[in-house]
Amino acid sequence: MTLHRRSFMGAAAVLAAPRMVFARAATARRFVFVVQRGAADGLNTVVPYADPAYADLRGALAIDPASALRLDGTFALHPALAQLHQMYTAGQAQLIHAVASPYRERSHFDAQNVLETGASVPYQLKDGWLNRLVRMLPPDDKAAIAFASAVPMALRGTAPVVTYAPSNLPEADDDLMQRVEQLYARDAQLHGLWSSALDARGMAGGGGPGSRGERRQDGGALGRMAAGFLGKADGPRIAMIETSGWDTHSAQNARLATQLKGLDALMAGLRDGLGPVWADTVVLVATEFGRTARANGTGGTDHGTGAAAMLVGGAVQGGRVVADWPGLAAGQLLEGRDLRPTLALDVLVASTCAQTFGLDPGLTLQTLFPYASANSSANPLVFSGLVRA
Repeated sequence: MTLHRRSFMGAAAVLAAPRMVFARAATARRFVFVVQRGAADGLNTVVPYADPAYADLRGALAIDPASALRLDGTFALHPALAQLHQMYTAGQAQLIHAVASPYRERSHFDAQNVLETGASVPYQLKDGWLNRLVRMLPPDDKAAIAFASAVPMALRGTAPVVTYAPSNLPEADDDLMQRVEQLYARDAQLHGLWSSALDARGMAGGGGPGSRGERRQDGGALGRMAAGFLGKADGPRIAMIETSGWDTHSAQNARLATQLKGLDALMAGLRDGLGPVWADTVVLVATEFGRTARANGTGGTDHGTGAAAMLVGGAVQGGRVVADWPGLAAGQLLEGRDLRPTLALDVLVASTCAQTFGLDPGLTLQTLFPYASANSSANPLVFSGLVRA
């Protein structure tokens, strides 16, 4: 039975092993994509406590409604997401449930490839939707920067991406830097790469936020470090943060609480570090697929389908849960085991990007997710009013 239908309106270590990636564009808006690698459990993140089947399916994993942070008469947040709940109450967070990419198998690698490339099947596309988004924005002399040891798939493509990763090694003195500059001066390829590296180093402020000493830190420190880059007037405008450790096959209660606490601190760190720039910021949090509705025999859950996504930021039209809720009764589950997805993640991503940067929604969907746009049901108007005008 359907409960209700709402209107469709390497840098630092945290959450196991995240990396951050940035891009710059000629706009005041900031867009941050946070990927939860490993398949985050949406049913215990945005908890459907009013669904009569939830408690029985989850057993000992079920979140107690008395401790959950109520969003409305149907959904609540996990108790570890206290800062996010404050943002929701302030109209700066929106939760999207029963959402999924087109992928319907259970391989992390294949699912992440679909999520990051914007394809309908794994390895169908060779570049990432975030790189294609950069190419849709006004050109800039520093088109993209990856604050990582390698560029994630979502940002790979023809738009140039510079990488930056903090180091625990002693900082090189000016004499050494000058000698390397002279060494590379006559090499066309290496000189360009070296110049890009120096630009990224300069953006980091040398020994400033995110440099040596902050390689191991909590979510709040990572958020503040990211804000140190994004908050600059001439800094990056697009960012990607990778988090891992969401694959909770066993001992899920403690592990998920730790993961969500880190994510909560990350959001708060971004908000606090950005200050007034937070009003121009949109953060999209998503995972490659969800987890099984029913708990397994080892105190965890297995690979599933439907999941939960989040929009957070001062530019988000928040304070609501967007869900065409399918229900958790036996006949309502996908293949008798998973939360059935009723909303398309690719359409959510494209709609968010279009509204953030004032782009045409149809063209944005076609560019970022070309195979989704071929489907007549992939209508970006499904997700209207995600971002403040």
